[in-house]
Amino acid sequence: MTRPNIIFIVADDLGYADLGCYGGRDAAFGPVSPVLDGLAANGLKLTQGYSNSPVCSPTRFAMITARYQYRLRGAAEEPIRSSSRGSTTLGLPTDHPTLPSLLKASGYQTALIGKWHLGYPPHFGPLRSGYDEFFGPMSGGVDYFTHCDSTGQHDLWFGEEDKKEDGYLTDILSKRAVDYVERMAVKQKQEEEAPFFLSLHYTAPHWPWETRDDAEKAPTVKDNLFDLAGGNIHVYRRMIHHMDEGIGWIMAALEKHGMADNTLVVFTSDNGGERFSDNWPLVGGKMDLTEGGIRVPWIAHWPAVIAKGSESTQLCMTMDWSATMLDAAGVKADAAYPLDGVSLMPLLKDAKHSFRRPLHWRMNHRGQEAMRDGDWKYLKVDGNEYLFNIPADERERANLGKKEPERLAAMRADWAAWNATMPGIPEDATVSLGYSVRDMPQR
Repeated sequence: MTRPNIIFIVADDLGYADLGCYGGRDAAFGPVSPVLDGLAANGLKLTQGYSNSPVCSPTRFAMITARYQYRLRGAAEEPIRSSSRGSTTLGLPTDHPTLPSLLKASGYQTALIGKWHLGYPPHFGPLRSGYDEFFGPMSGGVDYFTHCDSTGQHDLWFGEEDKKEDGYLTDILSKRAVDYVERMAVKQKQEEEAPFFLSLHYTAPHWPWETRDDAEKAPTVKDNLFDLAGGNIHVYRRMIHHMDEGIGWIMAALEKHGMADNTLVVFTSDNGGERFSDNWPLVGGKMDLTEGGIRVPWIAHWPAVIAKGSESTQLCMTMDWSATMLDAAGVKADAAYPLDGVSLMPLLKDAKHSFRRPLHWRMNHRGQEAMRDGDWKYLKVDGNEYLFNIPADERERANLGKKEPERLAAMRADWAAWNATMPGIPEDATVSLGYSVRDMPQR
């Protein structure tokens, strides 16, 4: 079998139960995510998949390097802010090997369509870190119609040039992705092996709360993209549906050119859900190391390898997808930058495969620490320690720390030993919260 094409689709702030295949309820207009539900039914769904962080840019550092984000200074920002334009430190170092740079060196065509959020040119950027092509926003969040960031600056780029384009951003990104697949199909007919790697990183369903029919809203949210007085679950679900439709266009293009069978399509979210998301049965959300902030949908579709209807409870996190993609392409990591991610290729071939996979997190925000190992989770928030048996208590309500002090002590020590292998949190690292209990009640 020739090396697969790879499409890495990442939603922004999508909650664990926002998709139908993860228990999400239908909207008034019908199923919210029929395309993604179909990919899960015809591929692999993981129910214990985690993001590397409960906030966007740190996860993206891990996603592109297949290493714990804590190793890089820029990832200490929670998250990188639009006001950091011009910074020489808050971004992905251009000399660091990346998933796209390693694939590119092995013969893959590489493109990022969508959100970057790993620093600004001229010091950082997608074209400087392994992508042949880039179209999308550089910052964390932009208006879906004006394409301006939270500082009011236009933030839609083609390569490293500002690009004006009319339309609803989710649809623009989807159509660009279809165009890329069409161009790669032509290339593959001309060359014996010309596999491609496409990162399709949507901003949906991140604020501001706009569907493709809400262009008139854009002027009213330009000065506060958090859109604190706007939105509702109906708008939010429609935003997810627009993304799902676009993914359907891309899958149709793959089918049209006979490329679907040997294309690994991976779908996940950069972190847990925000204001209008459905995380049931989990608690917490974006910025939290409770389950709702870090457990996310994980879907893989690759008919040549993955059996239909596969499902797994294997523990894994974002950087494992990156390691898996390198493995699928037959590409080795740079020896000077060993991966923290673990390849899931054995799992893709057999959903019954399982292995021990301890996972570790930390957050500057509220001094959070967390570790998941098997059924158990250690959590520390605001100086308070907790121990949970996750399969028995996914809502993290029954603290077993006093009942099992030895297990708590062992997991605390394990987390501390792991943390000692990571650089410390810099004193100048920032935490940015867009809203507080003054804007809405606490979760």
